[in-house]
Amino acid sequence: MRRWLIPFVCLCAFHSCGNGTIKKDHVSHSDDNVNDSTCTHPGTSDPITGVQPTHLPDTTYPSASNIRYDIFIRDTLSDGCVDLRDDIYTHAPGVFTFRGSPYRDASFGGIIDGRPSEIRVDWKYETPYDTVSTSHGRWGGGTGWTGQPLIVHWPDSCMRILRGRKVIYPSASADEVIIGSLDRHIHFIDLHTGKDTRDPICVDNPIKGTPTLDPTLNGNLYAGHGVPATAEMGALVIDLYNNDISHFYGRDAKALRGWNAYDSSPIRTGQFLFRPGENGILYKYTVLPGSLILHSSMRYTVNGHAPGIEASMACWINYGYLADNAGNIICVNLDNLRPVWLYRLADDIDSTPVLAEEDGVMYLYTGCEVEHEGVTHAEFVKLDALTGKCIWKDRTEAFRHDEDTKHFDGGYYATSLPGAGNCSHLVFNNIVINNDNRNGNLTAFDRKSGRKVYSIPLKYYAWSSPVGLLDRDGRQYIVTADCAGRIYLIDGIDGKTISCKQVGANFESSPVVIDSSIVIGSRGTAIYKLTIR
Repeated sequence: MRRWLIPFVCLCAFHSCGNGTIKKDHVSHSDDNVNDSTCTHPGTSDPITGVQPTHLPDTTYPSASNIRYDIFIRDTLSDGCVDLRDDIYTHAPGVFTFRGSPYRDASFGGIIDGRPSEIRVDWKYETPYDTVSTSHGRWGGGTGWTGQPLIVHWPDSCMRILRGRKVIYPSASADEVIIGSLDRHIHFIDLHTGKDTRDPICVDNPIKGTPTLDPTLNGNLYAGHGVPATAEMGALVIDLYNNDISHFYGRDAKALRGWNAYDSSPIRTGQFLFRPGENGILYKYTVLPGSLILHSSMRYTVNGHAPGIEASMACWINYGYLADNAGNIICVNLDNLRPVWLYRLADDIDSTPVLAEEDGVMYLYTGCEVEHEGVTHAEFVKLDALTGKCIWKDRTEAFRHDEDTKHFDGGYYATSLPGAGNCSHLVFNNIVINNDNRNGNLTAFDRKSGRKVYSIPLKYYAWSSPVGLLDRDGRQYIVTADCAGRIYLIDGIDGKTISCKQVGANFESSPVVIDSSIVIGSRGTAIYKLTIR
């Protein structure tokens, strides 16, 4: 064991013998006050071998000094250290979580034969339209934000279980699309035909976020409620080998916020599942087939405020990256749930942090919305993922648009896409501008300088996150969707629109890519499979 881990193990044992809670108070801080004197980038890849370290240091930078946090340890028999021997997402047969990996970088591996010219609709799947009235309106069906589909190619061993227990239809193929819907159900669709593969599972409340399928193929599907409808909100485990809800976690008496939704897509790291909640708590579970055991949890406040977490957590080795409703980006040591550093943006962050390794150094990209009074610019930032140091920050003028009793925030709802192939020097994202009613742009930033290489107007603003496909010569093309139901096909290198097709009604959800096709859900009832040709 590395020497820096020894004090951590002892400390866990000490507090576990007490009341199971670590309470820590801090003093003032400055966002950019990062102590680099003891940091020699132990998280960077070896320049010769390209091999990354097995663990990142258990340290706290001065930037985190304004975080007050409590850690509640439930499992006193485990030291909590994350076992990182296996990369469980790389070899998973499909797309099992939001943006596909712990980096949240949408490296789906989409590929096309040559320069594309059209978008073809292969099939359209219709969910029911739910007419239940809630305190937050009627939610209908289809998918909302972030609402990304999952795709799994079930191995033969899993198919034997599914067929033997008769939980899937005899005609179903091994390629299954999984959708969490606003109609209070999880739907299962054959990737090839667009037909049901099994009975939908009722979860009582609408799902807005993206579920996660356990990459070990133990059958666990992790989902969370988005708004209340007919039952208490909470977090769920669905056992896909039995087609039923096998675990539910409801209201937490320790939470400092009463909103018990889970839009964040959980992430499996080592033997643990990490699930951020909109109640302001990060949960750490030990995974069992069909269930979870709570290992520990961390709640926090910054400047006395307890924010909720809607963005999904990104992970790099044993560091996790949270972004919350108060504009805080927090790096957490997943071994012990202690904050490592803090960086603050001007407003609410719903855009999931994205990790990208560049020249042997790991960086983080994300942006904030424009929601609160006095905020006039959306910020998009590149940070050193190890220290939280700001590399560059872009500020783009954006506005909140008020209409009757509703408001539409500006800024970044979408999650960024690191470029690949001939666009490897770029990072893309959709931004809501709202200076001309509900308009927005797709922007390409230079990764090194933060300079806007181009910013092209969409016909309507976009909450959906962009995805990329490469042709055989390494040229990248961007596919994105807007909130008026259009799909755009764009040449990544210069931002020129190749095709713009009216397909659905409102694409809030992000697409998933498989080969030359994408699957995307819309508000209303429709889920689409599209092929880029």
